[in-house]
Amino acid sequence: MSKGKGKQVEPMVLLPPMSNPSAGSANPSASLSSLWGYLLPALNHIVRSPTNSTEKAPVIDISYHMGIHTATYNYFTMQVDAVSTNRERERLTPSGTDLYEHIDKYYAEVARELLLGAPEDDSSLIHYIIPCFNRYSAGAHSVNRLLNYVNRHYVKRAVDEDRGWLTLSDIFDAVAKAIQDGDTKEKITNKLKERRTEELKKWGWDEGGTSEQLAHAESCAEAASPLDRIVPLSALALRRFRTEFMELLLAPGAHNGNAPSLPKGRLARAVRELLEKQDVDVEERRRLVTELANTMRVIGVRDGHPLRKKLDKYLLTGTV
Repeated sequence: MSKGKGKQVEPMVLLPPMSNPSAGSANPSASLSSLWGYLLPALNHIVRSPTNSTEKAPVIDISYHMGIHTATYNYFTMQVDAVSTNRERERLTPSGTDLYEHIDKYYAEVARELLLGAPEDDSSLIHYIIPCFNRYSAGAHSVNRLLNYVNRHYVKRAVDEDRGWLTLSDIFDAVAKAIQDGDTKEKITNKLKERRTEELKKWGWDEGGTSEQLAHAESCAEAASPLDRIVPLSALALRRFRTEFMELLLAPGAHNGNAPSLPKGRLARAVRELLEKQDVDVEERRRLVTELANTMRVIGVRDGHPLRKKLDKYLLTGTV
């Protein structure tokens, strides 16, 4: 992963596709540990492999890709088949919860590792964060496609069961105040949709926008959700980058006692230095601010955060 400053161009390093590891006679769908042991090499190759191609994650061989899809499908199917009655299914933890939680813990570990690799010098911090996040994000989106069956089978069902990023309890009070006697179910449903639209507008969605813009706004909202909410795997990864990486850099911490006027958070100090330093190329400064602001929005840092306000102000006015 590149840590260099400025626009220095490094030679492209493309890793060969990872081949399908031999599992012998073992069935990767037989248990969670078997399935995870089969998935983990692919996840590490896609997410953790060192490369300076931050826009594209390393790939795995097509046979390995199909093997993972099949093993994941079979694992979910075996869990459902193992439950004999509908009543027992309702009582037990939904199938897929264990795998989903493993993936969540995996991303938390990766984000913590990336934080440990951050430079101690505040002036280098933003130059580290941007390519670091781009590489992480590329890997996360690749894994999201690889394990899309988890989204379709587990995440979608959880959202349908009101366990997604925005639940009825989140919006009930506001909607309840607007409900009048005699309102039909259709009217109440429309009011719930209106409330959801209001939330998405906070993440850049405008009514009449494209489906891509809507999906982007919802992804930001999902990444901003509490850790107990079930969200697609791509948003799960972004959320963990926020909680295990970015929030720790935003949190107040120790700083030079001889400069009490400095912001207490590491990232806030780095941003202040970037904006006030005189020997930084104006275009390069704007590029870094733009990418950092986008990173913070994508991982779910809300627009009311002081640092997001500062970055947005600079992009809008060109002043600190």
